[in-house]
Amino acid sequence: MTAIDLSGVFPAMCTPFDSDERIDFETLRTDAQRLETAGVDGLVPVGSTGESATLTHDEHVQVVEAVIEAVDDVPVIAGTGSNNTREALELSERAADAGADGLLLISPYYNKPEQRGLIEHYRTIADAVDLPQIVYNVPSRTGRNIEPDTAVELASHENIAGYKAASGDLGQISEVVERTREEDFAVLSGDDGMTLPTLSVGGTGTISVAANIEPERTCAMVGAALEGDYERARELHHELGPLFRELFVETNPIPVKEAMGIRGYGPARLRSPLSRLADEYREDLEAVLADLERDETDVADPAEGDR
Repeated sequence: MTAIDLSGVFPAMCTPFDSDERIDFETLRTDAQRLETAGVDGLVPVGSTGESATLTHDEHVQVVEAVIEAVDDVPVIAGTGSNNTREALELSERAADAGADGLLLISPYYNKPEQRGLIEHYRTIADAVDLPQIVYNVPSRTGRNIEPDTAVELASHENIAGYKAASGDLGQISEVVERTREEDFAVLSGDDGMTLPTLSVGGTGTISVAANIEPERTCAMVGAALEGDYERARELHHELGPLFRELFVETNPIPVKEAMGIRGYGPARLRSPLSRLADEYREDLEAVLADLERDETDVADPAEGDR
């Protein structure tokens, strides 16, 4: 297995659709290049934010291939999770064949497996696919929490390289960090509002929705925290706070797709059963985006440091 550095900012990319709900590959490639230029540390296509649940397996692989082809020098971590272990394994193998650098695997949803079932699920894929893999814990979507004991046990597998934490429970996140400090194992925030707290207890970065909209600021915030400059990191966290909140007023990726449309980064279209952002939220989202644009000259270029 070729290791990848799981520190920094990894946008959970959107999947753009045209007016016929087909994947808009040109916009997808342009967006990947925009994010790479902004200084992100990697890209995560076809996760929850990428509407993987409404993509066919062939579309799923095509998105991964398009992102890989579009970028020059950042790793691509493909979302390949499923509630069916065989299906997750097939998606993981196909993503590996397409050239993905790593895999992000949401825990099985709806089935609600016991912790021993989660361990078997992840080990089955890690045994079969020789790529760095990130275990993704998001109980609000899956109906089942990956308990710290389970995360710690999985961390001992050579191909399980990280844990995406989206439980909202900082105590649990801190425990996973604490108990895996002797492992080559990264804990990444999966909740933008919890990124700075996660970094403060030893997390290594974030798989971020907000970084689709504000990649430079997100990189500056995470970079400052990783360098120990928590005063600067807190300042940026609070600047981004209104955006973090607006991006989750409805189910992700509804608000971020709307924000992408407002910024001109891609169409706001979603595949059913997701629907466009309710009109009552759009004005507030526009106002937050406008405020951030007015302040953007204060953001450090992540490649050059403070101007």
